[in-house]
Amino acid sequence: MMNTSTGVAVDRLSLTLSSDAGPVAILKDISLTLPAGRTVSITGPSGSGKTSLLMILGGLEKPTSGRVSVAGHDIGGMDEDALAAFRRDHIGIVFQNFHLIPTMTALENVAIPLEFAGATDAFARAEAALGAVGLGHRLTHYPGQLSGGEQQRVAVARAFVAQPKIILADEPTGNLDAATGEKVMATLFDLTRRHGTTLILVTHDTELAAKCDQAVHILDGRITTGSVA
Repeated sequence: MMNTSTGVAVDRLSLTLSSDAGPVAILKDISLTLPAGRTVSITGPSGSGKTSLLMILGGLEKPTSGRVSVAGHDIGGMDEDALAAFRRDHIGIVFQNFHLIPTMTALENVAIPLEFAGATDAFARAEAALGAVGLGHRLTHYPGQLSGGEQQRVAVARAFVAQPKIILADEPTGNLDAATGEKVMATLFDLTRRHGTTLILVTHDTELAAKCDQAVHILDGRITTGSVA
């Protein structure tokens, strides 16, 4: 029985993809419970299935089998439109490569999720979100005018601006130097705890993983440590 009151619950989750050499099992019969409001690290070697699991939790990849509950919603049976609405209302995502729109200012980039949701106060809320990550003085700057650390803080502000229940972060410090990455993660952890948001963090950084409330390690598509349902 899945506990859908948790932040995340997956039951017997598997993902198999096609390749020229035949089917490849990426995730193998995973069952996992992640309580709401916690910070969770997902670690493991390259190719172990970490990012695939994160993408399934964000509704960006469909599992081959198994059930997935995120923020109390069973997302397995949702069509693409329903998944897009679910992400808009409940999920914030921070990628390694920032994914900012280069022709938009920092303020416009952060306001995008709110504009899609039809919020009439999108720019006021975006300005407040940028202020919360220390970029209130960079509202009208374009991504190309910002440092890597500043671009990632814009991405963090964008992820939090709609007050999602869950933040998915895929190697958010992967393109940053150590000092800048530490500052970005301090901001991410601070916002997560301030808002009571669930943070699921894919990382190769063992020191960063150790700062999370819970650790999940994946090896060859299977969980070797963590909270298993």
